[in-house]
Amino acid sequence: MDAIDLAFAGIAAQAQMLRDREITSVRLVELYLDRIERIDPGLNAFRDVFVSSAIAAAARADERIAARDVGPLLGVPVAVKDELDIAGKVTRHGTAAYDDTATANAVHVQRLLDAGAVLLGTTNLPELAIFGFTESRTSGDTRNPWDPERTPGGSSGGSAAAVAAGLVGAASASDGAGSIRIPAALNGLVGLLPQRGRISLMPEAEHWFGMSRTGCLTRRVADTALWLDVTAGPAPGDAHTPPEFEGSYVDAAASPAAALRIGTSLSTLPGPLPATVDDDVAGAVAIAATALRELGHTVVEQNPDYGNVANDVTTLYLAGIASHFADVPHPERLERRTRGIARLGRALPERAVRAALDRRAAHSERINRVFEDVDVLVTPVTGTLPVQVGRWRGAGAYRTLIGMARVYPFTAVWNYTGQPAIAAPIGVDADGLPLSVMMIAPPNREDLLLSLAGQLEGRFDQPTHRPPVG
Repeated sequence: MDAIDLAFAGIAAQAQMLRDREITSVRLVELYLDRIERIDPGLNAFRDVFVSSAIAAAARADERIAARDVGPLLGVPVAVKDELDIAGKVTRHGTAAYDDTATANAVHVQRLLDAGAVLLGTTNLPELAIFGFTESRTSGDTRNPWDPERTPGGSSGGSAAAVAAGLVGAASASDGAGSIRIPAALNGLVGLLPQRGRISLMPEAEHWFGMSRTGCLTRRVADTALWLDVTAGPAPGDAHTPPEFEGSYVDAAASPAAALRIGTSLSTLPGPLPATVDDDVAGAVAIAATALRELGHTVVEQNPDYGNVANDVTTLYLAGIASHFADVPHPERLERRTRGIARLGRALPERAVRAALDRRAAHSERINRVFEDVDVLVTPVTGTLPVQVGRWRGAGAYRTLIGMARVYPFTAVWNYTGQPAIAAPIGVDADGLPLSVMMIAPPNREDLLLSLAGQLEGRFDQPTHRPPVG
């Protein structure tokens, strides 16, 4: 396998090659460090690169492999979004507002390390993971490797750009209103929003009042499934603990879904201005529907009953930002727009937040009635293909929020309900930009989404599509 193919091979294949001693971890790390040095200056995906420690960790992994030690990710390089605690590092959350080093690893990071992964570095995000684009005064603009004039999305834009460009095989991501699925869609990646609580957020019991979840971005469904097998499970202190999955997500991803009844929908939550749904985005749902029929599934149009859930989704999103802002040690270092959004959240009465939480079960029950008629729902991920870098530069808090709500109208409702959803890539358009759809399942059915996404991946030969980077 040549160097470029190895860079894009994905963590599952790399783990197998390491076990078979076809490659070494040091070779793999050095390959990625070279690519980061050459390619990342034009993308700005990484916040920090751990050159010395990554090479040292790779050397130790090679010694363990030679001694026939095992681990599902032993020797495999991964990156971490700069919001998960890494012991001895400053967790910056996309800002200049933090100075103190973490005293311990986040549970998510520790599970990766326990599986043998090598930490290659941290990736960029917008301030406090608020935005659907990855631009900040502190770290600059992160760009989409498919078209550097366009955004990779956010808030996990650095992780998405790094994985899409073959700078690392997989990277952690998080999602409080779309921040795994949006970058996945805009970069041709697999982006699974797991069930609420599936991967522990500790040392935080929950984040953004239960809106936020953590996961990864990968180029292949098998890689996402492997990451989930390694990292899933409760930890002491978790606010949410879903039923344990009895099985392997890797096995689920490799098992074609039985014939399903699948619903498609272009409907969006009502907002102050109408959502933007471009023809290319609607066309991607139609393309996916045709492919799913060819795979033996029944496809019908089916719209959920969203009701007035948008008000409560917005309330928890803004209140969640305000709660995070309250813990920032140096809020004066944050951008004016970030402080403005936090003010909007702080202005919400406590009773409004409690009501949004109290109504969550009823809203979820009503919306999930759609699964009485279909097994899986398919919608767009975003309303448009990636917008230009700087689209909202200089805009204030309210204008930015309204703009993002129009461009990203499909994702946040599923953060509120708590169930899993996945962004599944389905090739590229005539201009070479990635196409994607979102699939939503009933609660706790990540296995179903991975199985169906795996079918689509094979149907569109998705891993052969790469952005125009070296």
